[in-house]
Amino acid sequence: MYMFFFTASLISILLATISFWLPSIVPDTEKLSPYECGFDPLGSARLPYSMRFFLVAILFLLFDLEIALLLPTPWAVQLTNPMMVIIWTSIIIILLTLGFIYEWIQGGLEWAE
Repeated sequence: MYMFFFTASLISILLATISFWLPSIVPDTEKLSPYECGFDPLGSARLPYSMRFFLVAILFLLFDLEIALLLPTPWAVQLTNPMMVIIWTSIIIILLTLGFIYEWIQGGLEWAE
């Protein structure tokens, strides 16, 4: 038992030391920049930005959430009533597909106007 705590403590201290020491070796100008969202750091801070950025972010979150919701589906076979999980999975996929088709028809996925 003491060996486990000793090993865990040693690995934790070693990783913490490396994480503080390693970044100071090679500083990167991109990582030192305060802007990480695609804006030009030399321009004005008051410029309006494209809503396309937010559209891509929201679509990414939606489909990421879809994957998180659908991940347990293969284990539904082990349940007493797997048909219910399959029905809910189908509803999620159908709703997301309909939303994606709606966005496509409305032109929300077009980059050029």
